Amino acid sequence: MKTMTPADRPFTLLDVLAAPEGATVSFHGMAHAVRDLGDVCFVLLRTAQGALQCVVCPPLTPPRPGDALRVQGTVCRDARAPGGVELRLSALQVLTSPEAPMPAPIDKFRMRLSQDTDLALRPVTLRNLQKRAVFKVQEGVVRGFRECLQDEGFTEIHTPKLGANTAEGGANVFRLDYFGRRAALAQSPQFYKQTMVGVFERVFEVGPVFRAEKHNTARHLNEYTSLDLEMGFIDSFEDVMRMEVKVLARIMEVLRRDYAPQLQALDVRLPACDAIPAVRFDEAKRMAAERYGRPIRDPFDLEPEEEQLISRLFEEEYGSQFVFVTHYPSKKRPFYAKDDPADPRYTLSFDLLLRGMEITTGGERISGYSEQVEKMRRKGLDPADFGSYLMIHRHGMPPHGGLGIGLERLTARLVGAQNVREACLFPRDTLRLDP
Repeated sequence: MKTMTPADRPFTLLDVLAAPEGATVSFHGMAHAVRDLGDVCFVLLRTAQGALQCVVCPPLTPPRPGDALRVQGTVCRDARAPGGVELRLSALQVLTSPEAPMPAPIDKFRMRLSQDTDLALRPVTLRNLQKRAVFKVQEGVVRGFRECLQDEGFTEIHTPKLGANTAEGGANVFRLDYFGRRAALAQSPQFYKQTMVGVFERVFEVGPVFRAEKHNTARHLNEYTSLDLEMGFIDSFEDVMRMEVKVLARIMEVLRRDYAPQLQALDVRLPACDAIPAVRFDEAKRMAAERYGRPIRDPFDLEPEEEQLISRLFEEEYGSQFVFVTHYPSKKRPFYAKDDPADPRYTLSFDLLLRGMEITTGGERISGYSEQVEKMRRKGLDPADFGSYLMIHRHGMPPHGGLGIGLERLTARLVGAQNVREACLFPRDTLRLDP
């Protein structure tokens, strides 16, 4: 019987960049770009951490783009090379080779493909160094979110994405047959994260949510990743807003510390988030209308153009690319949103805008059973359809609230992407189920 032992960690790009001049290292990666000058060949080796320039001289045979390589060579300092280091190869082994040429110029800084072509070729175009840098930044966003909340005493949970009832209600749900019963894909983990407040007090989740909205815009996806948190024993919904400020500060810290190469490659300027201004919903609409001469058409919600104008106004006046918009109308908030006791037409809720787009929705939830049942009925819902959810209210809940951040929207805003699909590995929209 063969006994397996842990494998030795291979040299990484960081190891090579830190190695002294003249050191011999073994390395592996993909031949990303090959420039054959006859007597010498330059190969850009794509690795998990970045790209390394390798110099191939006779008698070694240059590889082809797309070859998987194992190489050995000598570390040489050269300011002209990526990272200031190149590897002069003494050995080169081709592990596998492609059977077809690249369908897209992945070695170019900008591939200049249409969005449809890019998405159709996504398994290959994601190998472009610029495109994949977006998803390293996205990794950093999730890391910062998770690290901050763990430090703040939150417990990570994993909730079902199939259920009998939906959190948001309405027709924008994906219905399916569940062994002869009606079921739906989760619009959010809302019911479950509220439930778990009664268990762990502070919880968070990173997971997919599904919205059957027939939108084909630059800001909508039918499946996206939500960064959710819920916390108990709050004094007001502003406690949730303060927690989000902490989360955002940690995300920016992680990105600056560990993702500087990706930020530089994408020319990202991270927004400041140490002091985020807040404005009431009705006041924000009034201010934008007066400042920019745009009439208020929908008194119950923010239109995309209004989000842009409100963001512009607060950046001009307060120097902040973030702005909290609070006290959304009850008419446009879900049945679990707590109404403002001072004016029940509005809720103790908020959205967070970043650079002209809503990236977060949150607020205080209804904790009491009678209050929750009454609001369900006012919304035209039958409490009998929500028995398991109402169980938490019936048997006691602390004052609590939470939020959900759209990961793709946040990433897109940070990296300056014009379309949220650019911040989704394999987008699902009204037209696309493949790849």
